[in-house]
Amino acid sequence: MEIQRKSNISYEEFMEEHHNPGIPVILTDATKVWKANGLFTPDWFRQNYPDKDSDVINKETGKPYKMKEVMDLAEQSSEEKLAPYPLTFNISKEIPEMLDLLLPLNLGYAKPNWLEDKSFKRGNWGGIIELFVGGPGGKFPYVHKDYYHLSAWINQLYGEKQFTVFPRGQEKFLYATEKNQWRSEVNVFNPDFDKHPEFRHATPISFKVGAGETLYIPFGIWHTAHSLSPTISVAFDQLNSKNFPLFMNDVWNFKKEGSKPKAIAAYLYALASGMKCRLKETTKA
Repeated sequence: MEIQRKSNISYEEFMEEHHNPGIPVILTDATKVWKANGLFTPDWFRQNYPDKDSDVINKETGKPYKMKEVMDLAEQSSEEKLAPYPLTFNISKEIPEMLDLLLPLNLGYAKPNWLEDKSFKRGNWGGIIELFVGGPGGKFPYVHKDYYHLSAWINQLYGEKQFTVFPRGQEKFLYATEKNQWRSEVNVFNPDFDKHPEFRHATPISFKVGAGETLYIPFGIWHTAHSLSPTISVAFDQLNSKNFPLFMNDVWNFKKEGSKPKAIAAYLYALASGMKCRLKETTKA
């Protein structure tokens, strides 16, 4: 699997060469349609949203980190003194006024996206729009594939990250836990081959994504990230008919850990919502 960088491609080319076969791609100019492109910097966030609460709790105070604190941590982070990673904000909930800077959210490529339908917005299906902030040396704590088999769109708007992805079919080398089939036990940045000998057979692919670039990670692709500088990105997920069957499997498997009656209710609700979205597409066609 090769991770290509492409610019100015058509929606049809994206669908044929990446969405349909499930191959990641870096779109070098997709965010040019957003007002946020070239705007987001640590200083911009300090000036405009200094007191917004992050999703991450400061263990010393027991309170969420504020935006100003987050940006300070990201810029002061180093390999020797790492800032927490990732530092995230739920944009729709905490900074809804930012949404106008992210239109069209689908960039002209992430469509159809059933998570934008009102039915799916009512459920906690992972379809939130998140602001990710990190500092140099910050690493995602584990290799994973996204919850509910959603496809991810990661829009790097400031700084540079290194991503690592794994070709399909390498789950057995990644030691996904029995309880968390979406999460690997292996520290891919410093693997213990005595503990995880099969990881020697894995073929990780690493590459950099810089400011203004978008990384599309199709559902089911194992991946992780590493900030090379202070970084700011916006991420959202995609659901449509292609990943809906696996999405439904996850809805049942995740929800049944709580209570089966609630799992049944969630499953039926998600199924009805998906059928409604599919019908809308058929009607439009």
